[in-house]
Amino acid sequence: MSEKPTTPHPGVPSQLFVEAYQGTPPWDVGAPQAAFVALADAGLIRGDVLDVGCGPGDNALFCAERGHAVWGVDLVPEAIARAQAKAQARGLDVRFLVHDALNLAALGRRFDTLLDSGLFHVFGDRDRVLYVRSLADAIHPGGRLHILCFSDEETGDQGPRRITQAELREAFRDGWTVREIRPARFASHIHPGGARAWCATIERTGA
Repeated sequence: MSEKPTTPHPGVPSQLFVEAYQGTPPWDVGAPQAAFVALADAGLIRGDVLDVGCGPGDNALFCAERGHAVWGVDLVPEAIARAQAKAQARGLDVRFLVHDALNLAALGRRFDTLLDSGLFHVFGDRDRVLYVRSLADAIHPGGRLHILCFSDEETGDQGPRRITQAELREAFRDGWTVREIRPARFASHIHPGGARAWCATIERTGA
């Protein structure tokens, strides 16, 4: 799988993502990402949760099993359909919606915790700015955003754009405080043992 393209314009999923769901996408590993399990075990996933770019829903469903009220949004209808089917099969009350991550204000509510598993690293420079603004519209002041993204320490050219710690700090310079960036692994069918990643915990400090 080559680098994922940026979204052509807000509200329209890339054809790559649509086609990926004709089978099993590389990121659909059937379980929550280990980095988020570790965060939950450490008490760092709190209150109401929004999983942004939730894909087939495994991270959102995991949070619901831990007792959180959870929403999940993704731009690809098939991803949401699969997530909804999993929630129904497991008897979990998670609200999954087809929705644009660049317009989270339209959800009409804010959350205590935001999760991003593999979405930040998809955006190009212009959309990244829009995305950070959108995240700010969906989180309470003092809330925490947890991002799991490919690291610049990952070799090869399979998968998405690699992200540096400096890029993360620059993107969340205004109205946010980067609390921690730690090495992690991003589970994927095309990366045995997981791709090298960063797991960043970022607090919303602005109004």
